[in-house]
Amino acid sequence: MYNDPVWKVKRLNYKMTVQYDGTRYSGWQRQGNTENTIQGRLEKVLSRLLAEAVAISGSGRTDAGVHALGQVANFRTEQRLNCGDFLLQVNEALPGDLAVTALSAASPRFHARLSAKEKVYRYTIWNSPIPNVLERRYVYQLAEPLNISTMEDTAQLLLGTHDFKGFSTGRTKKSTVRTIKSVEIRTDGPRVELIFRGNGFLYNMVRILTGTLIESGLGQRAPESVNRVFDTLDRQEAGFTAPPQGLCFMEVIY
Repeated sequence: MYNDPVWKVKRLNYKMTVQYDGTRYSGWQRQGNTENTIQGRLEKVLSRLLAEAVAISGSGRTDAGVHALGQVANFRTEQRLNCGDFLLQVNEALPGDLAVTALSAASPRFHARLSAKEKVYRYTIWNSPIPNVLERRYVYQLAEPLNISTMEDTAQLLLGTHDFKGFSTGRTKKSTVRTIKSVEIRTDGPRVELIFRGNGFLYNMVRILTGTLIESGLGQRAPESVNRVFDTLDRQEAGFTAPPQGLCFMEVIY
């Protein structure tokens, strides 16, 4: 009887890509004091549709007000899903600012966070004294002109493997060493996009790196000032924490 596959049902693993406008949510991570999180909303819908308790694991946490184009998560279920049909059912049940854009069967060992090799974030600045009204929820509006060349010089000093504790507001007993593979600055008229690619990011790290680059672009700090942050690991030596609405979690590389 114990060898009968019906007796012991294996939980199947599924990978999904999630897109959301984070404006009205309290971040990605499930919280005990509110149901208004991305993880919480997804788990509630999946549990109802599958008629079983479902817990999902995300590739990374995003703060309140931060958006995502390519967040990745995985969940396990006892049911073998038709991914195409179930994808439609999930999206019909989700609110309009949250969607699952891809769903596929994954290997039993796949874990959205632990299997990730690199992550990509984009921070968008609207650098003009004239506001961008229609995109105000997705850009940081900055009237003072930025010196892009100085920002690029500063960005070069952020590359490589460093202890980024001074560029984070979180407390952790784990290692704060991370590797930034690239920081690309793209401009299109008043739109300035900062593209960060690395093997992982600490709490608020991308927003603090952005604030540091902005301060250098405004002439408020020299590019070399980032070396002092690495030397002292002091949060006060780094730039301000840029507002959440300009940040978007773009992609996870496995």
